[in-house]
Amino acid sequence: MKLLMAGPSPFVRKVLVLLHETGQADDVETVQVTAAPGGADATLKAANPVGKIPALVRDEGPTLYDSKVICRYLDDRAKAGLYPEKGWETLVLEATADAMMEAAVLMVYEKRFRDEAEQSSKWVEAQWGKVEGALDALNARWMGHLAGKMDIGHIGVGCALGYLDFRHGDRDWRKGRDALAGWYEAFAARPSMEATAPAA
Repeated sequence: MKLLMAGPSPFVRKVLVLLHETGQADDVETVQVTAAPGGADATLKAANPVGKIPALVRDEGPTLYDSKVICRYLDDRAKAGLYPEKGWETLVLEATADAMMEAAVLMVYEKRFRDEAEQSSKWVEAQWGKVEGALDALNARWMGHLAGKMDIGHIGVGCALGYLDFRHGDRDWRKGRDALAGWYEAFAARPSMEATAPAA
């Protein structure tokens, strides 16, 4: 299998962490491709018609894309149980993490790919508002779940918070969220997280 990836995407990292946690890292070759709002390269477009990463190219079937789909497939392949049966809370937690990632990535795209005259600070702050809403919910209502057995929700949240540190460290997401900050400090020390830490 080949995992098409580009840069320090938190969605790619979610897949990579799952691969490490389930002992499948050696089963997948990582392939760097070009993926940006302005266009994707031919390799990525051939694998995923919408030109987004990650995409998992398989010999035994069509390419899988969208991190949720890929993670679900790899979890099933390893019989790892990261998606518990009737695990609605787990799915909500994964969705919350994905929403944080999307908003944080869009903030980067706004400044990186739009001409300065077209950039909207109001729109950027609206995206950050989504992130803050998710952070507050995690700190107030989800710590019991995060303290339990690891599932895909833990991986998603860990990768989302790691991306905030990497791209938006100046915003200090930890302020007023001591419980979540403490959880992340321990989770970030896992070998799977250390092995997949983004580089500038």
